[in-house]
Amino acid sequence: MNARGLFALLFGLLLVGCDQSPAPEVQGFAGLGASASDFAQVVPGQTLEFPRDHGAHRDYRIEWWYITANLKDAEGHRYGVQWTLFRSALRVPGDLQGWSEPTLWMGHAALTSEQGHHYAQALSRAGVGTAGVEAEPLHAWIDDWQLRSLSPANQGLGQMLLTAHGSDFGYRLHLSSDRPLVLQGDHGYSLKSGKGQASWYYSQPYFQVNGSLQVDGREVQISGQAWLDREWSSQPLAAEQSGWDWFSLHLADGSKVMLFQVRQQGGEAYRAGTWIGADGQAQVLRGDDIRLTPGRAARVAGRQLPVEWQLEIPSRQLRIETKPLRDDAWMGTTFSYWEGPISLSGSQQGVGYLEMTGY
Repeated sequence: MNARGLFALLFGLLLVGCDQSPAPEVQGFAGLGASASDFAQVVPGQTLEFPRDHGAHRDYRIEWWYITANLKDAEGHRYGVQWTLFRSALRVPGDLQGWSEPTLWMGHAALTSEQGHHYAQALSRAGVGTAGVEAEPLHAWIDDWQLRSLSPANQGLGQMLLTAHGSDFGYRLHLSSDRPLVLQGDHGYSLKSGKGQASWYYSQPYFQVNGSLQVDGREVQISGQAWLDREWSSQPLAAEQSGWDWFSLHLADGSKVMLFQVRQQGGEAYRAGTWIGADGQAQVLRGDDIRLTPGRAARVAGRQLPVEWQLEIPSRQLRIETKPLRDDAWMGTTFSYWEGPISLSGSQQGVGYLEMTGY
């Protein structure tokens, strides 16, 4: 579901000793079901505002800026790129600034090729200039990794620059889109459980990409498409929810699909999604209209993971199978998970990204 706040929160719990506040009580998956009563709550009826909501939300506990890209070079070789910046507040910052600001930042970057999967992590405290987000124009950074708008302030996210690198990979990508943002769920209010846990969630799934990768000892010129997600919340999951499977899909007919399920201990998974037509019109997908069936499993990082899936949306006559570019697209960062590019076959062709946590 793109709830990358899991890892930001865990990093915050790990380093809570840097702050004088007591560690919050951990409940459910990674503490995301723990009470967050001191923070702002996600409740329906509010309206997202831009460019304000491109920036950080200091009253909320967790949030993330996230991009995935499905790419090809001139010879048709496939690549996947991930870039994520997480913000985690140990307590509501209020007016605190500098080293006193109780906020932590974490960045994840990855590049998956047919030959291998590469990843890197960056960590920072808030308030000292090494990480942060400015809303207008959007500029999100940690160290020298950055997601930066190249458009005039009043023209949103039409042109973007994305950069990151690790010890054995790097990328510099230019993203462009003339399409409006997509508000997930009910005008951006995205439920994550039957008990009312939710996040604010919007996307830009229509980016076209050109740029270069440094991988396997060479520079490669690539092109393709990318998907931007933004979410923020304070308590996005219920205590008994144990992990999630999240898909972003670029279909051959120009449609885009976001699907997720949050797995629940001793009960049915909570499912939701959005169908975004080639014309940009978004329609909410109900949980009973989404069928996610795990297929082939592989042993990755010492655990069994369902790296292939069957996805069905009966109301849209969609029945597809997903296959990963590589089984081993494992993010072995401080808090680990699986995330990588996938290809689609069946009633429609296409490409996309899959994230799996809690296995």
